Amino acid sequence: MENVKKFADWLTKWFTAIVIVWAVFNYFVPQTSLWGKAYTGYLLGIVLFGMGLTLTLDDFKRILTQPLMVVVGTIAHFVIMPLIAVLLCWIFRLDGPLAVGVILVGCCPSGTSSNVMSYLSRGDVALDVSIGILSTLCAPFMIPLLMQWLASQYVAVPVESLFLNAVKVVLFPIALGVICHMIFGKKIETVTVALPIVSQVAILLIIGVVVAANGPKLFVASSLMAIPVVILHNLSGYALGFGFSKLMYKIYPKGFRYAQQKAITFEVGMQDSALGATLALTSFASNPIAAVPSTFFSVWHNISGSILSSWWRNHDDRHEIHWDSDNGEKGSAKDADATSEHAFDADKKATAAK
Repeated sequence: MENVKKFADWLTKWFTAIVIVWAVFNYFVPQTSLWGKAYTGYLLGIVLFGMGLTLTLDDFKRILTQPLMVVVGTIAHFVIMPLIAVLLCWIFRLDGPLAVGVILVGCCPSGTSSNVMSYLSRGDVALDVSIGILSTLCAPFMIPLLMQWLASQYVAVPVESLFLNAVKVVLFPIALGVICHMIFGKKIETVTVALPIVSQVAILLIIGVVVAANGPKLFVASSLMAIPVVILHNLSGYALGFGFSKLMYKIYPKGFRYAQQKAITFEVGMQDSALGATLALTSFASNPIAAVPSTFFSVWHNISGSILSSWWRNHDDRHEIHWDSDNGEKGSAKDADATSEHAFDADKKATAAK
C-alpha cells in the first residue's frame, strides 16, 4: 500500500504535465482514445463513486453545522461562474457549440482540485469540501436550469438529457459510494488509498476522448479563441470569489474569516471540468467541440490553482499572517506565537504552584 500511496502522490504532483503530454499524444494518435467516447459517462461515474467512498455522514452533518457559509459559497459559485461565462462569450463574440461549451463549464459544480489547492494555501478544507459536496449534489438540477436560461440563444438545449445524464453520472455514483462506505466502514480505507490514481486515470481518459474527437478542429481560430476565454473565466472566478468573501466578512466576520475566504476563492474559481466534458459529449454529441472549453479548463485551472496556492502560502509566511487570522492581518502569526508562549508560561507557573 505504501507504494500505491507514493505513486498516487507522484501522479498528483505531475498531473498537469501528464495531462498536457497525454493531450498532445491523442492529438497525433486519436485512435488511442476514440474507443472511449461511448464510455465517458461511466468514467466520470467511477470518479464520483470514488468521491462517495470517501464521504461519511459527518461530511453531510458538517453542511448542517455551518449552513450559512456552505449555502452562500454554493450560491456564489452558481451565480458568479455562469454569468462570467456569458459575459466572456459576448465580449469575444463566441457563438454556437463553442459558446455552449464555455457556458456549460461555467455551470458545473466546483472540482475536487479545489480541495487540494485550499489545503496547500492553508484554507478551510472542511468548508471547501462541504461546498463541493453541496454544489455537486445540486448540479443535476442547476446545470439544466442555467443552460436553458443562458445558452438557449446559441443552440437548442436538451434540458431533459442534461438532467438525466447529470443524475446518472453524479447522484447515483455518489450515493452508491456513500452506501458502500456505510456498509463496509473502515475496510474501505484499504481501497481509498488507490482512489486518486483511479480518478486521475479516468479524467485522463475523458480528456483523451475530447482531444481525439475534435482533432483537426482544436487549432482552428475559433477553437483557439476558447483559450483566453477559459483563462479569464478562471482568473475572474478567483478574483470575484475572493472579493465576495471579503464582502461577506464585513457582514458576518465570525464565519467568513481568512481561511474561509481562501476556500471560497478556490470553490468559486475552479470547476468540475471533467463533468463539463462528459455532459458535452453525451448531451451535445453532434457537436463534440462543445467539450473543448472543459478540456482547456481542466489543464489551466490546475496550473493557476497551484500558482495561487503557492503564492498565498509564501505571502502569508513573508508577512507573518496566521492561517486562522480574522482577515489576513500582517503579523498575526507572531501575535499567536506570543499568546501561546504566554499561556504555556502561565500553565507552568500554575503547575509549579501546585
